[in-house]
Amino acid sequence: MKKIQMVDLVSQYEKIKPSIDTAIQDVIQHAHFINGPAVSRFQTDLQEYLGVKHVIPCANGTDALQIAMMALGLKPGDEIITPSFTYIATTEVIALLGLKPVFVEVDPQTFCIDPAAIEAAITPKTKAIVPVHLYGQAANMNAVMDIAQKHNLFVIEDNAQAIGSDYHLTNGKKVKTGTIGDIGCTSFFPSKNLGCYGDGGALCTNNDELAKKIKMIANHGQQQKYVHEVIGCNSRLDTIQAAILEVKLRQLDNYIDARREVAERYDEAFASIPGVRIPFRADDSKHVFHQYTLILENASRGALQEALTANDIPSMIYYPIPAHKQQMFAAFGSSNTELPTTDWLTDRVISLPIHTEMDEEQQEYIIDTVNSFFGNKH
Repeated sequence: MKKIQMVDLVSQYEKIKPSIDTAIQDVIQHAHFINGPAVSRFQTDLQEYLGVKHVIPCANGTDALQIAMMALGLKPGDEIITPSFTYIATTEVIALLGLKPVFVEVDPQTFCIDPAAIEAAITPKTKAIVPVHLYGQAANMNAVMDIAQKHNLFVIEDNAQAIGSDYHLTNGKKVKTGTIGDIGCTSFFPSKNLGCYGDGGALCTNNDELAKKIKMIANHGQQQKYVHEVIGCNSRLDTIQAAILEVKLRQLDNYIDARREVAERYDEAFASIPGVRIPFRADDSKHVFHQYTLILENASRGALQEALTANDIPSMIYYPIPAHKQQMFAAFGSSNTELPTTDWLTDRVISLPIHTEMDEEQQEYIIDTVNSFFGNKH
């Protein structure tokens, strides 16, 4: 049996090696390292895949979030509503720009932002909501957009973990996550469902004016070379990474299907274990399983991790400290924030290996180990 990993990027590469190698070699041979043809080709391909008017590639997912907030004209002191139960990048850029993060609860089933908590947190200073499609499960965007429209707020989707997910709007239309709010942001970090071989990210929007601003900000605030109209930054997707993503985008739906198959086998094996919650799937969206995350209601998470480690099975806690308890946000008074659901989940979630290349032998070994720990017959 092959070594079990949280993500097996080497095996994934081997399956597409000829296409990847050719794409990389083409960039090197033509020395189009910055803004080469592969960047615009990938940009067009991703626009078509997502069904969105504009995709603007950038250097990473964190930059994407920062550029989005800059493009919306948010000012120091403006309040941004965000979940605390997320990766730090979502909330970090809020503070970096002098904005105020307002941490709210998540739905204990979906792990995504709770619309009722958003409504309760709105003040005259609130300017935007940042829903996170965590672990591959879409947030309740119908409710989020209703609240945003009611209170005239911007919506920035953090779609780093759910690219390719389908979402059903209340009008019956099926769209991709990341295309619903004012701006969608994503990351192409190597372990993502659509990952490159380094850093990469992108923003998407259907708003022509916002797209224009985003492009300027990501390019030192300029439309014309050496004419800088606004404060910007230097955030590009390298041509080599774009060439890799151009190849991998064609495989994204297959990658999602493979992850969902692994998740279904896990579900079947673990659904009957008392005190263990398998991932919830909302009816309005397609879970793309960036992570497969269990909730351990009663069992010792540490003991399970020790049992997995003893059998050479990795596991991860996403995330061990929620944002509202991080020292970096102390100046915003976040330590006084009471988020019991977030705290409860933080103490109980555990993510098992899930990736596109997992074979049945590996998964059965993981399943047997978990079931043995719980004394469950499979």
